[in-house]
Amino acid sequence: MVFRKPPDGGWGWVIVVVSFFTQFLCYGSPLAVGVLYLEWLDAFGEGKGKTAWVGSLANGIGLLASPVCSICVSSFGARPVAIFSGFMVAGGLMMSSFAPNIYFLYVSYGIVVGLGCGLLYTATVTITCQYFDKRRGLALGLISTGSSVGLFIYAALQRELIELYGLDGCLLIVGALSLNILACGSLMRPLESSHSPPPEKTCGDKVPDQYFAYHEKEKTVEENISILEKGYIDEKCANNVPDCKQDSILNKNILSSINVNEKDTYKKKVVEQTNFCKQLAKRKWQLYLTYWKDTVVLFKNKVFSALFVAILLFDIGGFPPSLLMEDVARSAGINEDDYYMPLISIIGIMTAVGKLILGILADFKWINTLYLYVTTLLMTGVALFAIPFAKSYLTLAMLSGILGFLTGNWSIFPYVTTKTVGIEKLTHAYGILMFFAGLGNSLGPPIVGWFYDWTQEYDTAFYFSGFCVLLGGFLLLLAALPCWNACTNQSPKLPPNTYSYKVASSA
Repeated sequence: MVFRKPPDGGWGWVIVVVSFFTQFLCYGSPLAVGVLYLEWLDAFGEGKGKTAWVGSLANGIGLLASPVCSICVSSFGARPVAIFSGFMVAGGLMMSSFAPNIYFLYVSYGIVVGLGCGLLYTATVTITCQYFDKRRGLALGLISTGSSVGLFIYAALQRELIELYGLDGCLLIVGALSLNILACGSLMRPLESSHSPPPEKTCGDKVPDQYFAYHEKEKTVEENISILEKGYIDEKCANNVPDCKQDSILNKNILSSINVNEKDTYKKKVVEQTNFCKQLAKRKWQLYLTYWKDTVVLFKNKVFSALFVAILLFDIGGFPPSLLMEDVARSAGINEDDYYMPLISIIGIMTAVGKLILGILADFKWINTLYLYVTTLLMTGVALFAIPFAKSYLTLAMLSGILGFLTGNWSIFPYVTTKTVGIEKLTHAYGILMFFAGLGNSLGPPIVGWFYDWTQEYDTAFYFSGFCVLLGGFLLLLAALPCWNACTNQSPKLPPNTYSYKVASSA
């Protein structure tokens, strides 16, 4: 399907608003799961690494399933997927209130809620990119702030609900709030496709129609023959019994000839069905081949290859603070009475600010968005190295704000991906990248939790996290350096804002 030119406004702003609230409602609780994490530690008495799997699955499983989510959005559209996912998120949160153990939470909160969030995220990003081109950075920045504002509000909201109604009541109320996603999803009107003649049916498409028409025709003929035959025999038998016997013999001869015809008809049906199955299998196999060929072409782009490594390492190292910062403060001996604001709330509000500012910066032509993204990775690595030296609420709050702002680079990640592979391959490429991001989200918090279980302190864990993020940033920087084009002489020098995003045909 070919979409018409993005309007960069109009109903697109309605899409931005509803996408903002969709991400606010679906990601508010999973991103602020650090508040629930402390309650689950006390309720189930499991280790930190084991309990951290709940939050990491909720934030990672949707990204791990991004290729499937992309296929769903491409096949059914953003609006049906958003409405269906709203039921998943709300149902998963409500089911979690009845969890008897940590393993039940892995399924209800980790998988069900996480998969619903992944579907919603893919739907909102895809439909926003379809409606915006020149202002895509601003639009993506605005909708991505929804999850950050949700983190800021839900961190305090869930803590207050737990004090008033307990952990179970909190999850039931938050699940009921998530049902508002259904109203938001109903407003995601798809962008109209350009007027083009419908494609002619291939042989594989024509086979089913021909077969079913042929099958119905043969069925009707057989029914008519049997009805006429039965009526004729009954009439003869009623009028003359001897004639009935003679006609019965004659009828047997007729039936034997009909049976011969039926055998030919059956063979013809078998041939038709076999041809249909062969055509269907051939089409499916061709689709799989095309998908893998497109995937290989994507990975021939050195920037795209470095991008998937960078996003994997960034999520392994950069995601744990948003989940574990409250427990880091408690492990450092900081009294909760000294809190002016929950650390998770600081991360949330600064992430919203970072997404908005970085999204606006991405629209400036004189700014190289890829280098801007690399800068945020390197600064995140330095901030993670500084966490073990923070022993007071003030220093942890400052680091939380810095990490939150830098985590706002999620708003420019779809922008960088689009510039790398083009809008036509965005869904395919973004699904692959989000799979690796989900893998990092799923592994990061448990790894940090296991480090704590082994060493009884978080210092080693955050040194490891900082190293991962710095390594990913340096690899992406090396892949994006313009000297590669000069060395290979494969393409002329590109303008500063297009980077070296052309796929090397002979790579």
